[in-house]
Amino acid sequence: MIDVIYPASDAVLYITTRTPESEADWQVLQMKALMLAESGTLLQLPARTRPGEAWTAEAKAMGDAGARAYRAAKARDLDALAALNDPLYMSCVNCHRAYRPDYGRGR
Repeated sequence: MIDVIYPASDAVLYITTRTPESEADWQVLQMKALMLAESGTLLQLPARTRPGEAWTAEAKAMGDAGARAYRAAKARDLDALAALNDPLYMSCVNCHRAYRPDYGRGR
């Protein structure tokens, strides 16, 4: 998650402050969005799943947000990308609440 999902999700979550400026920037954003979509799929494979319905539901939600982000990045639709902040963020938060015992409690 740290090496793949965090950087890929940050590209979408911070789209309003890190807006792509060049063709290369847009292509990088598309690749990161695609990584999110595919990561959602990978997290649903038997070797990756955790017990309970939350894991599958939130992995699917993250993957769906990634797929929509990919389409929005291809269309260079900043509004559509910004609209994905809440669904993407909540898929992460809901999963972390369910599967990380100390999540949200500080250190």
